[in-house]
Amino acid sequence: MGILKIVKWGVLALGVGLTAKWIVSLSTTGELVGPGITGPIMLVTVVPMLFSVDRSLSGGVRAKQFRGAPIGIGTVVAVRPTGLRVNDQPQLEFELDVDTEDGTTFRASARQIVPVHEAGAVRAGVKMPVRYLPESADGKVVLATDASQAELQAAFNRIRVATGEMTAHQLDIAERGVRGRAVVLSAQPTGEIQRDRAVIRIELRVTRADGTAFDVVQEKALAPEFLPKTQPGMVIDVIYLPHDESEVVLSVRANA
Repeated sequence: MGILKIVKWGVLALGVGLTAKWIVSLSTTGELVGPGITGPIMLVTVVPMLFSVDRSLSGGVRAKQFRGAPIGIGTVVAVRPTGLRVNDQPQLEFELDVDTEDGTTFRASARQIVPVHEAGAVRAGVKMPVRYLPESADGKVVLATDASQAELQAAFNRIRVATGEMTAHQLDIAERGVRGRAVVLSAQPTGEIQRDRAVIRIELRVTRADGTAFDVVQEKALAPEFLPKTQPGMVIDVIYLPHDESEVVLSVRANA
C-alpha cells in the first residue's frame, strides 16, 4: 500500500474517532465547540481532499487493474495540466490514439506525474507505451512504466505488423535475427507514400559480428521522426538473419 493510501485511511480513522468524541461531548454538555470538534472538520475537508488526490494520482482507476494488461502504443494528441502538483512536479493528462495488437485504434486518456524537466518533451506526436483493458469502454489507460524493455519491444513489433508498418517476415527477422551496425550509403525518396509515410530507397553497408560487411538495398516507408537518422553517412542499428542477408530491419526502440 502506498504512503498516500496509508495517510488517507489513517486520517479517516482519526477523523471518525474525534467525531465520535465530539458527539459524546455535545450530547452531555450541549456545547457545539468542544473536545473532538476537529473530527467533523477533518471528515468534510481533509479526508475528501486526500481521497481525491489519491484517485487523481491513479488516473481515477486502481493501477492493479492494469497489471499484466495488454500493451498498446499511444500517440499523444494533446497534453494539458490537471492543476495537481506533487513535490512541485506537475500531473499531466494525455489524450492519446492507441494502436493495439489486433490492428484497432481507439482514443484514450491517461494521467501521470511528470518531472518538470521532462514535461516540455511530452507533446503531440510523441509515442508512449500504455496498458489498456480490452473489455473496458471508458477510454482509461495507464502508462506502461512497469513493463520491461523486452516486453515493450515485443508488443511494439506486433503492433507494427498489425498496422502494416512491418511484414510478418520482418517481424521474424526482428525476433530471431542478430543485431548489427550499418552505414547509410544513400537514401532517396521514391515518390511513393504508404500510410502517410514517405517510401525511401535506402542503401546500407552492414557490418557483421566478425567485422566483415555486406551491402543491401531496400525500400522502406519511414516515419517522419526516423528520416533524419537515415541520411548518408549516418550509422544506424539493424537486425538481420545470418542465413538470409537479403533484407534487414531497422532497429526502432519501443520507447524511442
